[in-house]
Amino acid sequence: MFMPRALKVKRPTDNTSQVLKKKCKVSQEGEKEGSDGTGQPPSLKTSTTAPYESVETDVNTETQVKPDYQDTHLPTLEQGTCSPVQAPEDQQSSESESSTEESEEEEPVKSFRKSQRWPEPGEPVCVMCARFGEYICDSTDNDVCSLECKASHLAKMGMGTGEDAFNRDDTGEKKTSQCGQPAIDTAGNSVEDVYKDYSYKEDAFISGLTEEQVQRVKQELAIVTEGREVGRPIIEFEQCNLPSTLSANLKKAGYEAPTPVQMQMVPVGLAGRDVIASADTGSGKTVAFLLPVVVCALKRLVEGGRGGPAALILTPTRELAIQIERQTKELVMGLPNMRTGLLVGGMPLPPQLHRLKSTIKIIIATPGRLLEILKQKAVQLDEVRVVVVDEADTMLKMGFQQQILKVLENIPEEHQTLLTSATIPKGTEQLAARLTQDPVRIAIGDRNQPCADIRQIVLWVEEPSKKKKLFEILNDGKLYQPPVVVFVDCKVGADLLCEAVKKIMGLNTVAIHSDKTQWERNRILKGLLEGDFEVVVSTGVLGRGLDLVNVKLVVNFDMPPNMDEYVHQVGRAGRLGHRGTAITFVNNDNKRLFLEVVNRVKPTGSQLPPQLLNSPHLHEQQRRDKQKAKQRGEDDIMVTKSNLLDIIQKHNRSSKR
Repeated sequence: MFMPRALKVKRPTDNTSQVLKKKCKVSQEGEKEGSDGTGQPPSLKTSTTAPYESVETDVNTETQVKPDYQDTHLPTLEQGTCSPVQAPEDQQSSESESSTEESEEEEPVKSFRKSQRWPEPGEPVCVMCARFGEYICDSTDNDVCSLECKASHLAKMGMGTGEDAFNRDDTGEKKTSQCGQPAIDTAGNSVEDVYKDYSYKEDAFISGLTEEQVQRVKQELAIVTEGREVGRPIIEFEQCNLPSTLSANLKKAGYEAPTPVQMQMVPVGLAGRDVIASADTGSGKTVAFLLPVVVCALKRLVEGGRGGPAALILTPTRELAIQIERQTKELVMGLPNMRTGLLVGGMPLPPQLHRLKSTIKIIIATPGRLLEILKQKAVQLDEVRVVVVDEADTMLKMGFQQQILKVLENIPEEHQTLLTSATIPKGTEQLAARLTQDPVRIAIGDRNQPCADIRQIVLWVEEPSKKKKLFEILNDGKLYQPPVVVFVDCKVGADLLCEAVKKIMGLNTVAIHSDKTQWERNRILKGLLEGDFEVVVSTGVLGRGLDLVNVKLVVNFDMPPNMDEYVHQVGRAGRLGHRGTAITFVNNDNKRLFLEVVNRVKPTGSQLPPQLLNSPHLHEQQRRDKQKAKQRGEDDIMVTKSNLLDIIQKHNRSSKR
């Protein structure tokens, strides 16, 4: 039923019938009536409406447990009863002869939330009551603290009544043991039948389109592709012929129709091709790579093997990894034996190591923590068939290139690679060339440009006046839409500005940066998504890949150090097609970026401050840029018989000067 996070005693593999005792409550009267003189308590029936409310007194019951928790589920309460399971006499005698260490009993699964303790910082938290998430529910792969919370969680997720949590195995479906019958998904389909021969085939409707119609669709959606034999984009998710459970999870998660990047990347990824994708922030890149990842993991599950991970997703930050794991869980809900593993720094290592002892199919990790675990040989990546590098440009800037290459040394050469980012600078192109083979390049919209759904406002504000200007924005009824994210360039600045906003504006404000513990950062991020905070002052930790769907206003209090960071931070204000506003303060301290700011913002129709347009620094940068363009134009002239003499004469004149 549950996969425990930690076992107090490691059970010997040759002892096949360890028994644990568990307390159960029944009425005094029922106990007397059910006694048969054998000394054993009667079988107990559960109420169909509230299986954990019809209890009063304690009796001892026994539940059989298999020795190796990696291959089996922990004991279930069969059909809502607490009747004991008798062990054979020879097994009971062998238990009495075993050593004291082997006879120590495992603590029983907690039935009620009130029996569970509260978590320590960094420990897993129950999704229902926020107590210590000691167990993992296989149906949803979420953390729960007890049978009671599991029942509530399954009912909330629409996966059965509360009684089902007490009556059935952990998934609530006909599921296989590792050695037994075929697994069944929530739609009742045999996993072997659905996934064994799955391969992406172009839908008949898509195949029936003319080449001219396909090009028109790409042009309308600003989809640009490069590569050999690039698959056509889909119009609906149904055209991918995904398994019914996966399709249902997509709709339940709110993905009714594919975004442009999903329309092109999903079919190419499902076909097994390497992909380098560049798209606006908030355009749906995560789901675009998760669908091929999940399908690949399911195929690998059916093919067999030693049960190692089939997919690896690498991210530059912990927050992004946590978000991707949450989205992955939404997609794999109800799919048998599809577990995820989150391996990130800043969180306790033992729970992550214990998680790897179960059958993990998809790993989401930061490179540093993954290498640390690989050195301990706690995980093997020799069965990985697909690798995702999300926010590839950030990986490069943060110095993760060598770490990524070391990780890939542990992965078979024959694997699929998917690289995604909002910006693909030249350095990232070089890394992509080393990681991919015959890739399909996909660009949505203008490469390295902010999302078109975001209104960009650039204000000229001198350093001493920045706080005053921020307070004016927060007082403006038209601009102020909480929660507001304010980006600054340093951790001390974040704390000081947070205190100033609290004191002057009286708003519920919090600061987040890398000096905060991971537990604090998770709490702040959750509060931001739930609307608990009106203003969040952040360094760059919130600037990459996070889906802050309720954020409509972003203020760049300090101009980012480069335009790639600017694109990502501005992108927090417009996620998945929602309109947003991004306000950026600039002054002469940012003079080296003036030309890039003008080139990025001016085409959107936004007005730029006259101090910026009339700046001598901008004019000098424009002059140098024209000079470089002219030189590039001369260098690009093709030498032919007709213009050879002209080029030689021009070169001679330049030499004389």
